Parts: sequence; C-alpha cells; structure tokens
Amino acid sequence: MTAHIEEVFLIDDFADAEQASNGARWQYISDRVMGGVSDGTAHHGPVGGRLALELCGTVSLDNNGGFIQIALDLNTAGAAMDAGRASGVAVCLCGDDGRYAINLRTTDTQRPWQSYRSQVDSTRDWKTHYLPFSGFQAHRIESPLNSHRLRRIGLIAIGDPGAARVAICRLALYRDVSP
Repeated sequence: MTAHIEEVFLIDDFADAEQASNGARWQYISDRVMGGVSDGTAHHGPVGGRLALELCGTVSLDNNGGFIQIALDLNTAGAAMDAGRASGVAVCLCGDDGRYAINLRTTDTQRPWQSYRSQVDSTRDWKTHYLPFSGFQAHRIESPLNSHRLRRIGLIAIGDPGAARVAICRLALYRDVSP
C-alpha cells in the first residue's frame, strides 16, 4: 500500500540565511560544551543545486565527546509546539553516505543529554525521509515522545568518529493520510 503524505507545517525551507521559516535561528552545537573535542561548522548556501544548511566537521570520542549538531527551537517564544496533527518529521537531505539522526526535544527533556532520536542515512543525492514519531527512540529519558510538547529539533552526527558532512534543504512536519 502506498502512503499518502501531506505536509502540515513547514519548519524551514532554508531560503533565508538569517532565520528559519518559523522565525527562529539555527544554532551549531558540539560536544565542546561538555569538554569534548569534536569540531565543525554550519554553513548556509547552495549545495547540490539547492539552498541548504550544511553541517561539516569531525566527530571525536576523546574526552567523553562524540557529536556535532545543528538545532532549532520550534517556537520563537520558547513555548512547546503542539504537533499532534502530524505523523512525523519530513527531512530532505544529502551527504557523505553517513548515518545521522534527527533529534527531538520536548518539555519532558530537562537534561541536555536527553532526547528522542530517529536515525537517517544520507546519500549523495537529495532524498526526502519520512520519520514517524513512533520511530523516535527515547535517549536517556523514560517518558515516551509526546508530539504535543515539542520544543526543539536538530540534525546530529553522533557516536561515529571521523568526518561528517550532511546538508538539509527542507524540514517539515507531515501527516500520513493513507486510507
């Protein structure tokens, strides 16, 4: 059976280098905030013929580190976003054939190491991945993902030492309207 997908909320189409479509600003974060030594950058510009935000760097497990990330608040006022009408996250990305993750944070994730993750494999060509909320795994938190209380979304290279290069050109919430 073929899924019928409907976009219900555009998070970012990366047309504006200064702010996301929702009005918030992307942030680059690495394990250096906790003493790690991973290093990277986030750059907005053309990638493979599309405007995108590209995360590049080197992930190192030294000093208990192991990640580089770009993240975005889903509400500019800092409040939770109710994504209850959505089925999941649609992300169009390309990269170095590496494995990455989409990270979600909710009002339940009070500690910096807590999140909900869904892995996504990058390819050299642009590809849209549909990640259902039911497929996000709780990381260092007992509470299940509550899509009515989303606060932040991120694209992260984590736990796999070495070079990382991935670009994202569209990010949205989708609903599966299959009969």
